[in-house]
Amino acid sequence: MQNSGSTAAAAAAPTPPQSQQHQWSSILTSKPIFSTLFSLRDPKPTNKPTLLLYTFLAISLLSITFIFSLCTSSSSTGPHSGPDPFLFPAHQAHNHRIIYDSTKANPPPPSIAYLISGSRSDSGRIIRLLLATYHPLNQYLLHLDPSASHADRERVALTVQSNPIFKAAQNVHVMGKPDFAYQKGSSPVSLALHAASILIRLNLKWDWFVSLSADAYPLVTQDDLLHIMSFLPKDMNFVNHSSYIGWKESRRLRPIIVDPGLYLAEGTEMFYATQKRDLPSAFRVFTGSSFSILTRSFLEFCILGADNLPRLLLMYFANTPWSLSNYFPSVLCNSRQFNRTVINQNLLYAMYDNRHISDPRPLNSSDFDDMIRSGAAFARKFQPDDPVLDLIDQKLLRRSPGSVVPGGWCLGESGNSTCLTWGDANILRPGSGSQRIEKAIVKLLSNGTFRSHQCV
Repeated sequence: MQNSGSTAAAAAAPTPPQSQQHQWSSILTSKPIFSTLFSLRDPKPTNKPTLLLYTFLAISLLSITFIFSLCTSSSSTGPHSGPDPFLFPAHQAHNHRIIYDSTKANPPPPSIAYLISGSRSDSGRIIRLLLATYHPLNQYLLHLDPSASHADRERVALTVQSNPIFKAAQNVHVMGKPDFAYQKGSSPVSLALHAASILIRLNLKWDWFVSLSADAYPLVTQDDLLHIMSFLPKDMNFVNHSSYIGWKESRRLRPIIVDPGLYLAEGTEMFYATQKRDLPSAFRVFTGSSFSILTRSFLEFCILGADNLPRLLLMYFANTPWSLSNYFPSVLCNSRQFNRTVINQNLLYAMYDNRHISDPRPLNSSDFDDMIRSGAAFARKFQPDDPVLDLIDQKLLRRSPGSVVPGGWCLGESGNSTCLTWGDANILRPGSGSQRIEKAIVKLLSNGTFRSHQCV
């Protein structure tokens, strides 16, 4: 168990810790040094070179002591000291190997890598979404596109730096160089692949990748989700997909577009060519949703794989509207290595109507009961600070404003300070949300028909 009081003080305060202040004050008020300095003011005549030499030596001693004290403090609180051992006690074993007790009933929990992205004035929504999806086992990459203001970026960065649990787990990162991502173009595919490559480089131990826009929100706790995912094969991709194209052929596949987010530094309107192209015959196009839960192995195949299929499809969809909803389903279903790993369900609750064919309609409190019955893990889209988000926090996540969702790793008193005292992050405390997800997944897999819905 680790109390975060000292960590919070170090993160939030630009002034040095109390022990360091005491150390400096003791240095500056050290009697022998100042006695030497004042003794130099002897009323008797003194050789000037000797006086200058003593003065230089005294100032040098003060400077060296000050620098040594500062370096000692920095090394003790620096970012390279590693994650808090109280959160990850298994990592402290010999040879730094993760130890798991095979006699336990439940398998070890997985890790999810999250990309949380937003645009202008979305800093508050990104922070709230981060707190609602946070767990020390996961990895998080926060992204604000170039249209966001400097104040938005500063707010996100300061929140990450000042939160004691984020500093202890060292698993929240902010993308320094932002990417444009036009929802109707192909730049969201570029952003997703870029973010996945960063997360692969940052950490080697996550299992699934989830990209959440600022208008999304979780319907279950991370303890619920990680508990259920720990029983699933690590090669299972949750992707809505279909080879039936219908109206999308004329609106999303045959038009030729140029996405300015790929080559311009400032946002402009999408460029549409006057001509249209035929559907490809070298591969089969599958359409789906822009949201999916993808495995690490599949994303490594898209980014690093020797097979050229992901790059061929990337070149094709670079000039296609709404590419994100087509690219990953098409790569999965045209690959012999991965076309049997697809589950035709993305665990996202979204509502479409005649006025919102391409984009889901905003959700509100009247959709709350349907969201619960759906068994989904996430939902979108929500308006900023809609009252239904407060309802989800209270009823489903048990999250207090401005705090993370309490889980099995939280050891503090009930209330806002529950997770300011923490323990082993591998301890999960699933609730009713895990039962809803379990019911939905069992329904998908138990009837034996999910194979017949794969890539057809």
